[in-house]
Amino acid sequence: MEGNYRIILTEEQIQKRVKELGEQITIDYKDNPPVIICMLKGAIYFFSDLTRNIKLPLEFDFARLSSYKNGTTGGEMELISNITTEIKDRDILIVEDIVDSGKTLSYFVKLLKEKKPKSIKICTFFDKKDRREADIEADYIGFTLPCGFIIGYGLDYAEKYREFPFLAEIIDPSK
Repeated sequence: MEGNYRIILTEEQIQKRVKELGEQITIDYKDNPPVIICMLKGAIYFFSDLTRNIKLPLEFDFARLSSYKNGTTGGEMELISNITTEIKDRDILIVEDIVDSGKTLSYFVKLLKEKKPKSIKICTFFDKKDRREADIEADYIGFTLPCGFIIGYGLDYAEKYREFPFLAEIIDPSK
């Protein structure tokens, strides 16, 4: 993969934006801190950095869903790991790495609504609005970029390259 990608966001650009999002969320939830749900695996870097920039007492939980297999959309939703926190009548903030088609997130929001939370908002690191197939929008967006296949900062290609501290676009996925 070395040399088969181009960096589109540096580590410094990412950290600056994550800090801004944390500050905004702190203001918006100052009177009622939310339960923050990290969507595994991709959002873990973003979630970690974001929650360190939210200056409120926070409660965390984690969920893992999948509709991707080796870089392609598999179509069928799979709930691999669900939250365990009681969320009835509580504000929820879902932290996601990328909102692409929106199908996975739409499915998860539907599951959460069955638990009757007070509110559900979404914070995504990366939004690909031009690929949206489900009727879902993020409330907090790190970046909207019209790019191809993205890796780094938690985003993977076939479970690789999550560890890059920057965001890059793969030039040729077949290499």
